[in-house]
Amino acid sequence: MPSVKRIGVLTGGGDSPGINAAIRAIVRRAEPAGLAVVGFRDGWRGAVEDDLVPLGRSEVAGILHIGGTILGTSRTNPYEKDPATGTWNPTPKVGRILDTLNRRRVDAVLAIGGDDTLGVAHRLASHGVRAVGIPQTIDNDIGGTDYAIGFHSALAVVTEALDRLHTTAHAHHRVLIVEVMGRDAGWIAVLGGLAGGADVILAPEEPFSVPQVKEALQWRLDAGRRFSIIVVAEGARPLELGGRPVAEEARTDAFGHAQLGGVGYWLAAKLEKTGLPLTPRVTVLSYLQRGGVATPFDRLLATRLGVAAVELACAGQYDAMVGIHGTDVGPVPLAEALAGCPKPVPREYLELARNIGVR
Repeated sequence: MPSVKRIGVLTGGGDSPGINAAIRAIVRRAEPAGLAVVGFRDGWRGAVEDDLVPLGRSEVAGILHIGGTILGTSRTNPYEKDPATGTWNPTPKVGRILDTLNRRRVDAVLAIGGDDTLGVAHRLASHGVRAVGIPQTIDNDIGGTDYAIGFHSALAVVTEALDRLHTTAHAHHRVLIVEVMGRDAGWIAVLGGLAGGADVILAPEEPFSVPQVKEALQWRLDAGRRFSIIVVAEGARPLELGGRPVAEEARTDAFGHAQLGGVGYWLAAKLEKTGLPLTPRVTVLSYLQRGGVATPFDRLLATRLGVAAVELACAGQYDAMVGIHGTDVGPVPLAEALAGCPKPVPREYLELARNIGVR
């Protein structure tokens, strides 16, 4: 008999297509092993407030392709950061999580999310919580894995959007600026821009200046191209702002992240002042990147990671994350995965974007 008898599952942070496929895989792998599964509602909030639901085959039937998460999500953080030292200190919420796990007899927690959600799982290990992480973020910036659940689906949305925007940009002779997600790493911007044929790609990995962008657009104009598509990550860093991203003042989440957004409109306003004879217009894809059905790749990835997480818990290997490397799925210590966050876009992709672009 396995030492683990009951598994708790939670989904935290931003949602993405593929989460439900992972939940389904966990339940379908756990049942033959004689394990019960419960789900905590709204991420770590459910563990704090003892808000959970049983998960069996009937609860996960028909959810393989559905986006979002049937458990709900939140950015609940049971720790607070010391501004002087940068260390995370437990709040009373940590004690309530421990009480919930003990009272509900949850032997292991499978946490599905990004570096914030998995960071909580890692810190809880010092309190005796046995947790396994499953990487999920459309930003694809988690270390220790080639891909995170949701990235491929978001990439498909961005690519389709660029395909559609090309026709109207051409018809109206405009510069269309498409702002996509990507706080610290430009995976969506770079790979989406490459797949969708963007003319200029701006990512957090490389600060940009308005004159550089203007020069690229002018080059296209001189070559007879009377439109251009710019893809810019929300975390792109203009040199005019000291290499800092455009952020809303005084707005941060529970993990201390500044609320980003607006770089697309910022860039459009700056380009208009350069005298460029093309009208810039902005499309912010925002939550469209998170919604909709999961691609086949994400369904398969989520299924493999969900199954591997259950098997890791049964083997007694905790404070670890399951990741994919090439075609192989395997464990990575959470400390190692988190140390690699944010995972930057490889130099080869950045160079590829430059080499086939206008400059």
